Amino acid sequence: MYLKHQLPCLHCQPHDYIRMVQHMIERCLLLQMSRDDCVKALAKHAKIEPIISLTVWKELLKENKAFFRDYFQARQYLNN
Repeated sequence: MYLKHQLPCLHCQPHDYIRMVQHMIERCLLLQMSRDDCVKALAKHAKIEPIISLTVWKELLKENKAFFRDYFQARQYLNN
């Protein structure tokens, strides 16, 4: 039997956990973070395994190609 957690747990509530990771990634995007910076931040501050963050990022990228194309172009413009 699984324990009751305050935050969603990958094992107890996988759908809620993935949604939480997605929300955290979206917050990183608002901060204009790169994929690698986002993955590192989630690992350090939220204890999210990098493979989970990378998998969710990859799915977001597949579902929102136009957004990410514009996002990467904007980040490149800001960094130059």
